[in-house]
Amino acid sequence: MATINSILGELDTSELGFTLTHEHIWQSAAGVNATYPEFFDREAIVERAVALLREARDEGVRTAVDVTTMDLGRDIVLTKDVAERSGVNIIAATGFWTDIPRIFWGADPDEVAALFVREIEDGIEGTGIKAGIIKVASNDSVEDGLTPAAEVVLRAASRASRQTGVRITTHTQAPVRTGDLQVAVFESEGVDLSTVCIGHSNGTTDLDYLTGLAAKGVWLGLDIYPGGPAPQSLDWEQRTEVAKQLIDAGYADQIMLSHDWCVIKPWGSREAQEQVQRRNPDGYLFITRRVLPRLIESGCTQEMLDRIMTDNPRRFFEGS
Repeated sequence: MATINSILGELDTSELGFTLTHEHIWQSAAGVNATYPEFFDREAIVERAVALLREARDEGVRTAVDVTTMDLGRDIVLTKDVAERSGVNIIAATGFWTDIPRIFWGADPDEVAALFVREIEDGIEGTGIKAGIIKVASNDSVEDGLTPAAEVVLRAASRASRQTGVRITTHTQAPVRTGDLQVAVFESEGVDLSTVCIGHSNGTTDLDYLTGLAAKGVWLGLDIYPGGPAPQSLDWEQRTEVAKQLIDAGYADQIMLSHDWCVIKPWGSREAQEQVQRRNPDGYLFITRRVLPRLIESGCTQEMLDRIMTDNPRRFFEGS
């Protein structure tokens, strides 16, 4: 076994249990929480997050990886409060999503890597709370390849991961094969691809793309659920069929399931937010209540699902 950084301190990987590997507790935008605190009901957010995670824990969830980065409004103190009160292990992230601050657009990757390393080894924003995963994203439109800023961040993540051993997880647009571009950068930086999870891979039914990634050794994050209703967005049944096809193709030991769920996403109208909640009233339990039973119906064994939800995340973090 090994130890990894969690919000509440070092965590032995044997204690991870049933793990959701790509989630959010809270999102906004960089600097908004501190600058305009009156815009949010902080205590209401904490109480709702605690209630949802306690419910998830009662049904078997033990760990959630919160991949909220600073450009997504990461609030590490709020997240610590939720971790303490919910009883669910929470792992925090360093890195950037797609809203890379302009000051970093032309930065040297080593300079940015040093910031990631500091959040891993010393702590985030002076709290002493250490990041346990590196989250990165790429531009959603890749007709002209990666933007220079996205490449800086991918190279910085690569170097920080190689220095610290902390794993990398990514945001992609699977329909345009963003994962291939990310893997090319990781390979050029000498990253062990078994330490990388290519996220949102269940956004496509292109099995050639997915098995091609898996053949290189990366993990596939099947981590958008339930999906829809945006045009051309796969629904949860289609996403689950992708999971079953990957299992049948022999890649059960390289997939991890999660939701990319968030207690509150404070953008869009109130009506839009309510629609999101109505589409997934199960929150962090959609996989437990809907996806896993569907996989059982389609022929998967409980032992296999335990491997996917418990053993695979542990192996990802351990490197075994």
